Amino acid sequence: MFFNVPTPTNEPVLPYSPGSPERELLQKTLKEMHAQKIEIPAIIGGREVFTGNMGSNVCPHDHQHVLCTFHKAGKAEIGQAIDAALKARRMWEEMPFYDRAAIFLKAAELLSTKYRPVINAATMLGQSKSAHQAEIDSACELIDFWRFNPYYAQQIYQQQPPVSPKGEWNSSEYRALEGFVFAITPFNFTSIAGNLPTSPALMGNTVVWKPAGTAVYSGYFIMKVLMEAGLPDGVINFIPGQGSVMGDTVMDSPDLAGIHFTGSTGVFNHIWKYTAQNLENYKAYPRIVGETGGKDFIFAHPSADVTALAVASFRGAFEFQGQKCSAASRIYIPESLYGEWLQQMKAMMADIKQGDPMDFGNYVNAVIDKHSFDNIKSYIEHAKAASDASIVAGGGYDDSKGFFIEPTVIKAENPRYKSMQEEIFGPVLTVYAYKDSEFEETLELCNSTSPYGLTGAVFSRDRQATVKACNALRHAAGNFYINDKPTGAVVGQQPFGGARVSGTNDKAGSPQNLMRWTSARSIKENFVPPTNYKYPFLQS
Repeated sequence: MFFNVPTPTNEPVLPYSPGSPERELLQKTLKEMHAQKIEIPAIIGGREVFTGNMGSNVCPHDHQHVLCTFHKAGKAEIGQAIDAALKARRMWEEMPFYDRAAIFLKAAELLSTKYRPVINAATMLGQSKSAHQAEIDSACELIDFWRFNPYYAQQIYQQQPPVSPKGEWNSSEYRALEGFVFAITPFNFTSIAGNLPTSPALMGNTVVWKPAGTAVYSGYFIMKVLMEAGLPDGVINFIPGQGSVMGDTVMDSPDLAGIHFTGSTGVFNHIWKYTAQNLENYKAYPRIVGETGGKDFIFAHPSADVTALAVASFRGAFEFQGQKCSAASRIYIPESLYGEWLQQMKAMMADIKQGDPMDFGNYVNAVIDKHSFDNIKSYIEHAKAASDASIVAGGGYDDSKGFFIEPTVIKAENPRYKSMQEEIFGPVLTVYAYKDSEFEETLELCNSTSPYGLTGAVFSRDRQATVKACNALRHAAGNFYINDKPTGAVVGQQPFGGARVSGTNDKAGSPQNLMRWTSARSIKENFVPPTNYKYPFLQS
């Protein structure tokens, strides 16, 4: 029996306006979850596993408040997770696609209703996101992944050879990979944490999932949604733990079939090298899909609308404290626009509040942990002491209660200054003011300054200049925006990913990504096989 996957539409973003029912429900859920400290097990083969080796998640905006403790998986539990994935593999691969898809479609419905306030509250408390940032991430984007991926998967399965000669039938089978997939997910997007294990699973693969140590809390609720949606035991195995122990242990398995990764470039480079050194031990070449860092740019032409430019700069750089791989981190502005742009930036920076995300009046919250706080602080201090750069707005920080970094603008006199090149992952935007007459030369400077190639934007009201920028920066960004901030990709609208050292550009939220989790088999059936070995030319 054949069923069509429903044509998806993007989940509407709820506004959480004062007095709205969604705001009241979310605030109630926040209070309830904030008042509880839960214990989170590993989940292996559908079983809760308590190792006794404990970690914890705290509120980044109140680092003395513990949200959860969790049990870290060691080598024994990692081995059990691999065994569970391999045990479930045949059953899961042989389950009809539409039954697999139904699980994720149901998960989307659960997340859009019953679990919406829960996943948003978990993300707000554990990752210090505002209500709006949590809504567009942990609710809407993950719902979209779980609705659009089945739709795209169906399109893949429907791609069949166009020709079957008389008496023959040619077909393509899109098999799961032979082994298990290792999903390594980041702290900054709950939607990515939900997508990386589930997109390979949708295509028939079983998964060992390592969530970020600072986002086990929200990851656990994703796992609960999937289990309630009917995910069979062992298909996805949730194993929090130390990356240095877990990664190499998993990657030593001869059954490793693929790695789905979002995180730092350095870690991804280690993964790539490690698997390359292990090739002789694997049963098949592992598929490696990764999205890493970015040094994302905004480039303004002298014709740009300066107000639109300032708003995009402000939102792109400072929403979620700049902790997006797509966040605006460097900006090139013509000297003729710089003064007015900075004045508008300062006005917006003076207007916002920073603090606990449970207070819906706060626009900016805390960065994720002490390590991140110290790293971002070091860039601010470097700029304060530099001879070729200076702080022109912001520059404060305080970790006495939470890991708070004030939105900061650095002006670089040197276009290759440290913070124009290196990923910071915080609310720090570095600006370089170029001579209006050096538009094309500065485009090449933007293209060559950073090794990354994730996102970028151009602001221009001159179409010829826009075309020049698009061409000059063709390989500088896998997601390119014209007169918009370089963040906010939407599933079904802008498949996400970048190249250079920003990753493999396999475009999450698209058929390209799902194809990586399949291994095609071509099948020819001959209805009338020949019964004589001689070809016609041999006949006398």
